[in-house]
Order: sequence, then C-alpha cells, then structure tokens
Amino acid sequence: MNAAPECPRAEDLLAELLGVARLAAAAGAKVLAGRNDAALAADAAVNNKGEAGDWVTAYDLAAETAVRDVIAAHRPHDAITGEEHGPTRPEDPSGYRWSIDPLDGTTNFIRNIVYYGTSVAVADANGQWLAGVVDAPALGRVYYASRGQGAWLEAGGTRTRLTGPQHGRTGRILATGFSYDPDVRAEQAGLLGGLMEGFADVRRLGSAALDLCLVADGTHDAYGERGLNEHDFAAGALVAEEAGCWVRRPRLTSPLDGGPDDADRLAAWTCAGTLELAGKFPL
Repeated sequence: MNAAPECPRAEDLLAELLGVARLAAAAGAKVLAGRNDAALAADAAVNNKGEAGDWVTAYDLAAETAVRDVIAAHRPHDAITGEEHGPTRPEDPSGYRWSIDPLDGTTNFIRNIVYYGTSVAVADANGQWLAGVVDAPALGRVYYASRGQGAWLEAGGTRTRLTGPQHGRTGRILATGFSYDPDVRAEQAGLLGGLMEGFADVRRLGSAALDLCLVADGTHDAYGERGLNEHDFAAGALVAEEAGCWVRRPRLTSPLDGGPDDADRLAAWTCAGTLELAGKFPL
C-alpha cells in the first residue's frame, strides 16, 4: 500500500509560493517594460472602464495573461482573481488563491510616469496572505515578502531587508490616493486636512501597491486610502507588514464570492505606517 504524500513543510511551502509569485510578477513586469508610446496612441490600445480616469490598456490585459500563465503552470489547482480577467476556479481546488493587479498605476503608465508595477499575492484558505511581490520595472525595483520571513527590496543588484519608516522623525510624509468618482473624491479631499495633522507634507503617487512598499522601505512615513480593491493592496500590505509596519487591511468579501460591492469597498480604509501613527486614520 502506497503511503500518502507528505505535506510540504511550512517554510518550504512559503519558499515555493514566493518563488512562483516572483516569477509571475516578473512575467507581468516584462510586458510593462515593453511600453511603447506609439502603441499606446492607437485608439484600440487604451479604454475607459467606466469612470473618467479609470483606464485599461492592452498592456494591462497582456500582463495579466502572462502572470496567470506562470501561476497556472506551477500551481494548477490554485484559484486566481485578477483586476482584468476575473476569477478562475480550478476543478480540484487547493484552497490557495492568487490576487493579481497586472498594472497598478495605469494612468502613470500611459503618461510615462514611473510609479507603476505588477502586483501578485497569494492567500491560504483562511484568507491569510502568505507571499507577495510588487515588481516595478520603470523604477528597477522588486519588493517582496513572505509571511514570517521579512520584507525585501532588490534594486541595482543589491538585496536590502526593509524595516519601515524611522520612528519619531520630523518632516513626516503621508501618502494617500483619491477616487475617480468626483463625489467620493470631494469627500476624501475634505478629510485631508484632518489626516494631515502631524505630517509635514503629502504625496499622491497613483499606485497603492507602491505606496505601501514605500512605507516599507521608509520613504513614506504612512499611507492611508479609502476605497481600494483587494488586488490593489494584497502584495504591498504584506510587504509593509513584514517590514514591521502597522497595517490595516479592509475586510472585504472575496472576489470568488462576488465581492466586494462598492459600498463595502468605499467604506473601508487601507493603512500602513509606524504604530505611533495608527490612530491618525478613521476607523
């Protein structure tokens, strides 16, 4: 009688998942690295998803396909949810699920502003995020983390462990973002003055994934934004958390279950920073 196959050790599983996440994010980032102004100028290459400024390009679609192909090749029994192509449910599910944003910062990408990248993260059946990667080709940076193993930045051939912002420093910078919807944006702008108490300045880079990673590497002191989707924060929040930051993720209904609806999404904050700044953000 054959023995049942052994389950992989936790550290081996994390290493496998992170390895797949890095390959998948690199595949998406390779598509983005092929950015071409002439191709983007073609009418069929850029479309609006509904609200003014919420763009999708041929690069978004191609990058997500590249990411999905890598995951499917290495982890065929894992579910996948993505910004552009929706949920993929395997016939014999493993319980693991991948969340993909193939091009976080699409408007930046279109305008050739360097803050964009491919975000890939994986969670277990309980919704705990296990590995995440944000690959930003125009910056030449790859941020990555796996649960309990720290957060890291690879850039210019150097690997650096991330430890978050400096506690108690002066001149603090807050990063945030704003909705495409004019009414929601007006409400967010009205709250900004209160959020700025204790901060010297504010930045709005246009990529939630990178904003969270820039908290992890200490560039930003804190980040807070209302209304994100799961694919926006999944990888970056894990990178910030593993860098030792305080992180608040929204509790949203899984895309596999048809969620989240706009009301739930718009009511929820995603935040990261030093623990001393946790009380700055609305509940």
